[in-house]
Amino acid sequence: MKTGIGELDAKGKSAKAASRRLAYLSTDIKNQALANIANDIVARKSEILAANKIDYTEARASGMNEAMLDRLLLNTSCLEGIARDVRSVAALPDPVGEVFDMSTLPNGLLIGRKRVPLGVIGVIYESRPNVTVDISVLCLKSGNAVILRG
Repeated sequence: MKTGIGELDAKGKSAKAASRRLAYLSTDIKNQALANIANDIVARKSEILAANKIDYTEARASGMNEAMLDRLLLNTSCLEGIARDVRSVAALPDPVGEVFDMSTLPNGLLIGRKRVPLGVIGVIYESRPNVTVDISVLCLKSGNAVILRG
């Protein structure tokens, strides 16, 4: 399915607007959102596995090679691992706002660097279910919006 230029433009504008809101989210709100994602992955595993089965069947019918099919297929253990990874990201320190490399010039001026969100991150990647979640949660933790293209 091809995406038209107008549709891409709209997605980009929406992501830019979202990035402005994400940049100011507190650590607690981001971590709660990540906990909700992890909890939903586990709670909705039957629904996720059913959708994955449809994707897998269609991919096999289209002639996808075995290595790619293997990467596409999810099971309960995979979903539990994905949820665990999301919780690990939530446990990381929040990088946004961290000030480092501070130094004082001879004239007394204090200079340093501060970590800030990039804004919108675009990712083109091999369509693997765990990578979709990994990229999304890392962007959320760092206060960035993301446009994913499998």
